[in-house]
Amino acid sequence: MVTGLWGRIEQQDFRSRIRGTLLGAALGDALGAPLTGLSLDAIRAAHGPDGLTGPAPAPTHGRRGRVTAATQLTLFTVDGLIRAHVRRDTGAWHPPTDVHRAYRRWAATQHDWGPDERREDNGWLAQQEWLYARRDPDRACLTGFGDDVLATLDRPKNPTARGAAAAARSAPFGLLVGWEPALVLQLTVECAAQSHGHPTAHLSAGALAVIVHGLIRGDSLDAAVQRTLGLLGARPGHQPVTDALQRAMAAVTRGAPGPEAVEALSPGTTEPDATPGKTAPDASDALAVAVYCALVAEDVAHGLRLAVNHGGDSVAAGSLCGALLGALHGETALPPAWLAELEGRATLLELCDDFALEMTQGPTLHGPSTASPGWLARYPRG
Repeated sequence: MVTGLWGRIEQQDFRSRIRGTLLGAALGDALGAPLTGLSLDAIRAAHGPDGLTGPAPAPTHGRRGRVTAATQLTLFTVDGLIRAHVRRDTGAWHPPTDVHRAYRRWAATQHDWGPDERREDNGWLAQQEWLYARRDPDRACLTGFGDDVLATLDRPKNPTARGAAAAARSAPFGLLVGWEPALVLQLTVECAAQSHGHPTAHLSAGALAVIVHGLIRGDSLDAAVQRTLGLLGARPGHQPVTDALQRAMAAVTRGAPGPEAVEALSPGTTEPDATPGKTAPDASDALAVAVYCALVAEDVAHGLRLAVNHGGDSVAAGSLCGALLGALHGETALPPAWLAELEGRATLLELCDDFALEMTQGPTLHGPSTASPGWLARYPRG
């Protein structure tokens, strides 16, 4: 994709892939939510031998199609990236700061009753009342975004946190098609380390973003993964993530896809202080499951069902797989019956289109010689 020369067809394809990525991630999140904490045997006991085959109510969330904190944070990631590009006009260009501020606005939704109209920097997203609900937020996200201190890779937040919550919010970084893949990786890991300081966690987030970036640019999934492996190789602590991606690629040739194959890709990681034999979810496991399921998927619904029916992190695996399949195939490939019940769909669509506008028409919205007051009210520069 040639950036800077946006024809009508290119803009339409880009918008479809943005919508596919973010809506696909939200569908995977909502599909996996009812399975949180369940083993494969428990999933089959609750939903039958084929496991969960379609949207179902989550025990803690109520109706079908409700999303978790993974989708909430993904929305605020997009908001932060748009703000970063808007603020560039002022000469202040540090996207990690803008993304961190966006995550701080998400943190307010986890303890405030509703939007605080006195906060002029909220913009339009933080005014959406449906976001003011706790949906199983990861503890590392709550502590990581609990203050104004900006973490760095040298001084990350929660340095032992290796779960997949950072990866589950990181697909939007891959939508920066005008950026080089190495820069996408760098920005993603810097922002992931604001809550998840372990290399396995923030490099899994970076890997997901670079794969999405390749898909948005028109690469095959196999080619996007191979490019990602090349970039990861130079990063300290990359081995668990590169091993996970290689396991996912190798698993494709080992028989028909099914829950047992997925389960084998998500063994979990033994925590240093854990009870002997006890394992915890690992970001690289969720990444491996997502890549494998996207590679073998007959269609989006099939891939998402595979991704969530296992004893690992069903929310993260579903969200990551949905992002990959949506980026690969665009919004029209998503199952319409599932979309019809998806919580927050209108907000997601509006934010997707705003991101596409910013990336393709930004100079006409807030350039040196022209500015849209409405746009700057939605995405304040402060």
